[in-house]
Amino acid sequence: MSEFDPAPGADNDDAFQRWQADTDTFDRVYDVVLGVTTPTTYRVIAERADCSANAAKKHLDRLTEMGVVRKDEQSRPARYERDDGYLEWQEARRIARELSVEEIIDRVADLEAEQQTYEQRFETADPESVTVFELDDHEALHERMQAVSEWQATTRDLRLYELARQLAQNDGHLIPA
Repeated sequence: MSEFDPAPGADNDDAFQRWQADTDTFDRVYDVVLGVTTPTTYRVIAERADCSANAAKKHLDRLTEMGVVRKDEQSRPARYERDDGYLEWQEARRIARELSVEEIIDRVADLEAEQQTYEQRFETADPESVTVFELDDHEALHERMQAVSEWQATTRDLRLYELARQLAQNDGHLIPA
């Protein structure tokens, strides 16, 4: 299991103590939940955020209402994970603020051309349908895996820049007011 935890760990006591002292409970819970990559109980998040389980649950439920976090209520106890759609939305908003509409449109055109190149190369419109393990040659296998990974990144970036274009053209809204 690979986890990214933006909260400083106990192995770095100075950073952890500064984070703990300079950050309120809500922000610590927010930092921790954005770092988890798998559904996690509120008790584990509370431990990492250095707060009570009740405080973590309260803040996680608030973050769920805000759309930052998803809650799996079928599991007992409930498990929480970041909503990657929220992170994509934030990234698209950042792009829309930092670039002009023309720069975004140019980037979308470049990404569309890259995507078309991958589609022609692999003779499919879906990178998930490309089989990478049918090759015997290790270098060819590695090259194909890297190409598919880059294609997936291009697809993600295209989605982000297209969303950013809509936001930039509509004064921060998806559709014209």
